[in-house]
Amino acid sequence: MAAERSGGGDPARTLALLWRTPQEPKPVGRRPKVSVDQIVSAAIAVADREGLGAMSMARVAQELTVGTMSLYTHVPGKAELIDLMTDAVLQERELSAAGTWRERVKHYAERTREVYRAHPWMRDVSMVRPPLGPGLMDGQEFLLAALADSGLEPRQVTVAHVAVEGFVHGVAASEVDDQQLAAATGESGDSWWGARQVFWDDYFDVERYPTMTALWNADAYDIEGSLADHVRGSFDYGLDKLLDGIEGGLR
Repeated sequence: MAAERSGGGDPARTLALLWRTPQEPKPVGRRPKVSVDQIVSAAIAVADREGLGAMSMARVAQELTVGTMSLYTHVPGKAELIDLMTDAVLQERELSAAGTWRERVKHYAERTREVYRAHPWMRDVSMVRPPLGPGLMDGQEFLLAALADSGLEPRQVTVAHVAVEGFVHGVAASEVDDQQLAAATGESGDSWWGARQVFWDDYFDVERYPTMTALWNADAYDIEGSLADHVRGSFDYGLDKLLDGIEGGLR
């Protein structure tokens, strides 16, 4: 599935919704049946169960047992709704400021990964032009404050911030691919690779791929536990090395 474009829709309307500045429609006759928060919660529930591709204004209205047009009174369309959903789940991180700067960056990374694991549809949301709501901005402030406390120069802080954000969101998004594929196909990543053992037995050319062969012979590909355990270990290793590099810039 192609990434859904966040940051779409009318910017002024989207920002007002993200920061909840518009007034709820004043009741004329009967009270409104739903609120923005109810619409966002229902949309997240649909996407969690059925994927982002299944989430539409009509499907959310069905979830809330209201008419589709009643949603448009509050949210202009799907683009704005995806922004609201994305920022809402980012708020679930509830970041804590305790610990050293490295510990805080790791806390940020782990809490962000948890959001992707809890809401795998985040894999299908492009964060290139993110929703500028409190969920995103609170996370940005937390990460920037941690990096600023490392002693980096201001320009280095912003560069390090981009590097950490790219790593965390990129790996977290890739990690849930296996989760989504397992749910869609009923086959785990370990099972998928096991079924393709014949490739290594009959097709792999040791002379064409000498580096891979040498690493294999050195047991570099041996992993303990499941593929998910290996991915987790790779994430921790990569983040540690990235932070080592950032820390090296202080010397």
